Amino acid sequence: LLSRREQPIFSTRAHVFQIDPATKRNWIPASKHALTVSYFYDATRNVYRIISVGGTKAIINSTITPNMTFTKTSQKFGQWADSRANTVYGLGFASEQHLSQFAEKFQEVKEAARLAREKSQDKTELTNPALSITSHQVLPSPIISSNGPGEDKLFRSQSADVEITTEKERLKKMLSEGSVSEVQWEAEFFSLQDNNNKLVAALHEANANVDQWKKQLSAYQEETETLRQRVAELESQGTHDSSSENSKEELSQTLEELELLIKAKDEEIQMLKSQKCGRWEAEGEREETLQKLQELEARNAELEQRLHLAEQSLAETLAEREKMQSEVTKVAEIMDVKIFELSEIRQGLAKLVES
Repeated sequence: LLSRREQPIFSTRAHVFQIDPATKRNWIPASKHALTVSYFYDATRNVYRIISVGGTKAIINSTITPNMTFTKTSQKFGQWADSRANTVYGLGFASEQHLSQFAEKFQEVKEAARLAREKSQDKTELTNPALSITSHQVLPSPIISSNGPGEDKLFRSQSADVEITTEKERLKKMLSEGSVSEVQWEAEFFSLQDNNNKLVAALHEANANVDQWKKQLSAYQEETETLRQRVAELESQGTHDSSSENSKEELSQTLEELELLIKAKDEEIQMLKSQKCGRWEAEGEREETLQKLQELEARNAELEQRLHLAEQSLAETLAEREKMQSEVTKVAEIMDVKIFELSEIRQGLAKLVES
């Protein structure tokens, strides 16, 4: 397809389409994914070509001539007709900027092809001036149907010009009958596929985060149950001191608030689980879900902080209880010593009375 003398001068990525040869109205995608479309220049023959290869197959092989025109049919789609290949090529780009760059390069290459053709004609006229004069004298003549061999060649040349003109009119008509809306839908379809893949990946990531938060929530529930058991033990073994009663009430209130927060978080997670079965069809829904996940994360941090405060309060209560028990133990030991001393005094008095 490509010779060693051809060099690439510009490349881009686009979805390639060709006009349906049967209907001349609908577009047929050349591949499922975007392909590399390049301009090539043959310095030996002074020829410019647009080439795109899909696998081992040449999707586009179009030689640019001065008569070609690249038309922008939408913000991201453009097309041109190739009479030699007897088809119309369409390109769907990812952005309007890529389309503008390709169109500008097409105009530059078209102008270069025109200059190359003019230089080639000038060289032909300079090398064979007699042929140039004859052609200029004979071509305007309306008499074409004589029997000379030279005039027969002129007749064939004008017939070829008529065929080329007819082919151009047919291609223009084919372009005018092309459905611009179908082209736009085809190009938007491929871009929506890419966005859909991104949204599916984001959904999987969000689901993984929800599963992780569910594990953290279960761990928090276990810790809350442990704290509840500790409070029950303190209530059964604690004293009737008013300060300890107030701390217990505060801890109970804190635990109730934590349970309410956990229930609210369970409801939000259930809501997220019910919503994850459907596919997000817009970027706004994804942003809303991410915002909710951030709110859940903030609530998790708040819940963790409250649990930490509750643990500190329980630790302080246990410390006070142990301090009171140590003081009671000391008082008991002192009482035992006093009782022992009294018993010894009584024994001494008894001995004195007997003596």
